Amino acid sequence: MDEYLTTAEASRYLRLGERKLYELVAQGRIPCTKATGKWLFPKALLDRWLAAGLSVPEGLSAAPAPAVFAGSHDPLLEWAARESGSGLALLAEGSEAGLLRLAAGEAMLAGIHLHRIEGEDQDANLQAVAGMSALADAVLIAWARREQGLVVAPGNPLKLATIADVARRGARIAERQAGAGAQALLLRLLRAAKLELNELKRVASARTGDDLALAVREGRADCGIATRAVAATRGLDFVSLAWERFDLVLRRRDYFEPGPQALFRLAQQPEFSARAKALGGYDVAEVGTVLLNR
Repeated sequence: MDEYLTTAEASRYLRLGERKLYELVAQGRIPCTKATGKWLFPKALLDRWLAAGLSVPEGLSAAPAPAVFAGSHDPLLEWAARESGSGLALLAEGSEAGLLRLAAGEAMLAGIHLHRIEGEDQDANLQAVAGMSALADAVLIAWARREQGLVVAPGNPLKLATIADVARRGARIAERQAGAGAQALLLRLLRAAKLELNELKRVASARTGDDLALAVREGRADCGIATRAVAATRGLDFVSLAWERFDLVLRRRDYFEPGPQALFRLAQQPEFSARAKALGGYDVAEVGTVLLNR
């Protein structure tokens, strides 16, 4: 079976009607992406999505979650996890994959920055967590607002200012994997510009912002969607396109575990704000705020 399933294939695979599948897509409750106007469903993420909804009989206690921080990559988070002595291992696979690992008990926390293709976008993280039945005991914690945009070579040689410029000038854009928040943002920006994904000159996908920055530095790509902090730490230029929420998700029972608590304590210290300012492109005024307690 192909890595990406069409709507008809996903419907048969999940034994759901296509109408129900479209409802789940509209509600942001199933992993999917859109290319050339058609919805595609990553089979690996569908398998995790099914596992995440597994019902556990009463009396069967859940296995302890490993000290893993899954989800999206973030330079400030990476520094804080190390500096705080949290002992958390970082596993950067993308926002949707992080949520599914958390739901399946394969991670203790997940970092997410989700986007809707169109419409209101600021509560996308909250709505995604609230809509996952397997995360009925989840807590959503504010981490930062981040500046996202195009990471480009020093001097911005192609003079890119918008996503439309990327298409018009044939710039090679390093794509992110399906389920990554940056890829969802790219699709949102394309929709706003009335463009399709196939109108971009795409090159091999990058798993993290650092991978993308390396591709630009080495000349394998002209640009890609990542944060201002990624560009700054890699000596690259940056074209601002949007601000987004980057939030943390964990289960209530894990909130007071040593790893998360070490992370949260550091986030309240002056050195955390100083680091965010030095990296650039962060607003940490709400860090630690509980946005959802299911």
